[in-house]
Amino acid sequence: IFESSKKEGYKEILCICMSSGTSGAYQSAVLAKDYYYSNNESADIKIHIVDSCSMSLGSGWLIMKAAQLLEEGFTFEELIEFCEEYKKNIKHFLCVDDLDNLIKSGRLSNSSAFIGKILNIKPIMTMKDGKGKIIAKERGLRRVFRYYIEEFEKRVDKDQTNFINIGYTDNIKLAEDLKKEIYEKTDFTGEIYIMQKGSAVGTHVGSGGLSMFFLEKGNIVDQNLRDKLKMRIKNLKELIID
Repeated sequence: IFESSKKEGYKEILCICMSSGTSGAYQSAVLAKDYYYSNNESADIKIHIVDSCSMSLGSGWLIMKAAQLLEEGFTFEELIEFCEEYKKNIKHFLCVDDLDNLIKSGRLSNSSAFIGKILNIKPIMTMKDGKGKIIAKERGLRRVFRYYIEEFEKRVDKDQTNFINIGYTDNIKLAEDLKKEIYEKTDFTGEIYIMQKGSAVGTHVGSGGLSMFFLEKGNIVDQNLRDKLKMRIKNLKELIID
């Protein structure tokens, strides 16, 4: 990809990969970058690899946001700065309905799954330190929806979250119902994208999987970057109004 991009005239490549804690994609991309430069010592192409610390549509959120910022005029260096500064603030919520898949992946013991099935308990996972962790357990889908929405309202970075990604495995109605409730029960007015999970992630998650991704508030050190982003958003809104 690096070689073909160079031939097509590109001078800058931003490669955003799934979390290195759960996938070998990041390490592979770093090796590919080193291999490319070792065979093209005079190449003037810039390549930056980002470990997104995210999975699935969490990585997708960062990719989509970077694409938006590129369209709004961000430079290559500014895109790198944004990705590296904000990547750990991408919030993941993942609920599963079929506990058997979590048993097979080692995330849940047989005894816990047995009790969970009897009580209709649905574990909710997120990403911590680049790996998936169970952070809550709710009884029934309605409580899962309530958890998603309440946590979203507490955590969301309203300045930067102008869209939400919702993922599903095999039941799109769950995603559509969650989207409807977000609009009805919060003041969020941005885009909500519904996407089906790929086969690899879908197999790991299992039937009835439902996920939600957005940017949460956090300790962002670079105030200059925050100011830049606010100004970009202000200019974009003025363009839309005009």
